[in-house]
Amino acid sequence: MDPKNVDCCEERSKSLRARYIYAIIFFTINLTAWFIRDYGHSVFPPTYYKEACGTTGHDCFHTLGVLRVSLGCFIFFFLMFLTTFIARKLYEACSKWHSGWWKLKFFLLLASMVVPFFIPPGFIHIYGEVARVGAGSCSIALFTSTVFYGVSICGIVSMYYFYAPRPACSLNIFFITWTALLLIVMMVISLHSKVNRGLLSSGIMTSYVVFLCWSAIRSEPVDEKCNVQKPDNGKFDWTTVLGFLIAIGAIVMATFSTGIDSKSFQFNKNNVKLEDDIRYNYGFFHMIFSLGAMYFAMLFISWNLKDSATEWSIDVGWASAGVKIINEWVAATIYTWKLVSPVVKQYRVVNNEHTMQP
Repeated sequence: MDPKNVDCCEERSKSLRARYIYAIIFFTINLTAWFIRDYGHSVFPPTYYKEACGTTGHDCFHTLGVLRVSLGCFIFFFLMFLTTFIARKLYEACSKWHSGWWKLKFFLLLASMVVPFFIPPGFIHIYGEVARVGAGSCSIALFTSTVFYGVSICGIVSMYYFYAPRPACSLNIFFITWTALLLIVMMVISLHSKVNRGLLSSGIMTSYVVFLCWSAIRSEPVDEKCNVQKPDNGKFDWTTVLGFLIAIGAIVMATFSTGIDSKSFQFNKNNVKLEDDIRYNYGFFHMIFSLGAMYFAMLFISWNLKDSATEWSIDVGWASAGVKIINEWVAATIYTWKLVSPVVKQYRVVNNEHTMQP
């Protein structure tokens, strides 16, 4: 066997293992950010506070603590991006750096996580602002469409029952009603004879829109009176803890899966992979984790740079609810435009042809 092929196989295996190691690192940093937010002030005694943390150490815990951990994570993965984005072949130095040198990268990670705790709070707030900007067959298809629409309708009804129990809950009523109207609009457009896209894609999209609405309402503050599911004592229960853990897992999995799927962001997808080509874009992989560092910071502090989140909470607050509602509306708008844009383009072409005729 050609020694070069053996080296390529070995390097390919290393690169595939490396992405799981990076995912574990990212997951560990997520847990660290949560720990510093909720328990850091009670675990670390005042003698360990640095000048950048203030006299009480408040600037290194709670919201600013999450931002400091996020900044450290961003620095590490952004440095990895800068040192690997030019990698194309498995035997290149950038590729070997991505898949190996773990002892050196451990010290790099450690330094990246420590440095932000020596940065003044003003610069951390600036990073917080940047991070906020940075956060089958026909029968099977018919059955799946029915399931998605059924889930969407049940979701709308359930939200009215649980989150709009009285007329005074006008904001929740508006959110839910507007979501129901979006569902109807997307379904009607997808079934229009000129669009004729069927119910499957619109069913999936409606379920996603309903989920965003539900998630936004669930992100409303705990003291909100229009939520009959929240405990009266204001303390978390097992569903809160389970939702917290699922949310962290979702962040890591979404970042990991997006990081290895760089083809989705390429314009030319016809390139043939050679034997010694890297299996995925290392630079893109680390860039996604860098952006993920900003994203988990916003989730842990609920997109609010001033107030600290409550214990075991994630993505809770009016800022989080507003971000999700805007996300819902933007997603529905983009999907609707995707349905009607071919019809609009065809209409323009026909008009141009009629105009050019003598």
